Amino acid sequence: MLQQKKGNGYRSGRPLRRAGFSTLLLLVLITALLSACGSKSENAGEAQKEQPKAEASTPASSETSVTEDKTEKTAGERTVKDDLGHDVLVPEHAERVFAPYLEDSLLTLGVKPVAQWASGTQGHVYLQDQLSGVPTLDFSSGLPSPEALMAYNPDFIILHTAQYAENGVYESYSKIAPTYVFTNASGDVEKSLQVIGDLLGKKAEAEKAIETYHAKVEAAKAELAKVTEGKKAAIIRFAPRGISMMGGNYFSGYVVYQQLGLGKPALVQTENSATVSTEVLPEIDADFIFTVEQGPGSMKELTDTKVWNSMPAVKAGHVYAVEPAPWLGGGLIAYGHVIDDTLKALTQ
Repeated sequence: MLQQKKGNGYRSGRPLRRAGFSTLLLLVLITALLSACGSKSENAGEAQKEQPKAEASTPASSETSVTEDKTEKTAGERTVKDDLGHDVLVPEHAERVFAPYLEDSLLTLGVKPVAQWASGTQGHVYLQDQLSGVPTLDFSSGLPSPEALMAYNPDFIILHTAQYAENGVYESYSKIAPTYVFTNASGDVEKSLQVIGDLLGKKAEAEKAIETYHAKVEAAKAELAKVTEGKKAAIIRFAPRGISMMGGNYFSGYVVYQQLGLGKPALVQTENSATVSTEVLPEIDADFIFTVEQGPGSMKELTDTKVWNSMPAVKAGHVYAVEPAPWLGGGLIAYGHVIDDTLKALTQ
């Protein structure tokens, strides 16, 4: 019986087991398949969630690339404040500079301007050998119009005095090119040269020029000391608007008095200038007189008088006519001419 049952169980149970196993296997496969599909679906969902991030990062990468390109193009640019407090974007390599009345300093640094200051058509006479071919802009009636300046396509503008920036000029010029304004560049020529050198990437040239100039001053002082110790000099300017004596703050007066050490007459001891007339001539206590004549015949009215000819310096033959351009110029080239003229007059 046992065998029969066993046999019967074997005969009848085997198909059932096979069917159950197959069913179980099928369930496992279906479950695995569903699980795999679910996993793919979830992964696809995650990928879809991540895709906007990837797409969003693409513009950021492009923006970064553009920014880096811009940085490379403007890496050498920097912003400085000028004497009037303007923020000025200084180009890395300014190649077309317009700096009216600062041509002396530009040439000292080895820079030729795109156009030069002029009264009428005449620029600084003592610089014309170095400014050959540089067009002039007339300042006799004020600063050139923005339209006139634009024709020269400057990439950097330097104005030597705050007065040049008035009446909307700064606003107009700064739209053409970055514009730096000095309060008064002539007030301290060496300092303004250093500033211009820094602005134009010529710091070393500025320092070298100043060093060379100082050596010239010291050599001249040593030579002049032999004949000028305790002596005074007067610098009398004959201009169309009047006659005046120059003090020691600017132009040739600074060189003669502050640097070469000649004494100042009492009238300009504490003043930067003094009006000169026939009445004050006897008060001019000078051993030497330098005359700066800006207009033909402007001296005659004064120098033909008895008072003029009775002055000790005139009677001694110590009156020296000098070229007005360098003696009224603000730069180391002009100052060098003043030193040369002074040496020639007093030591030769």
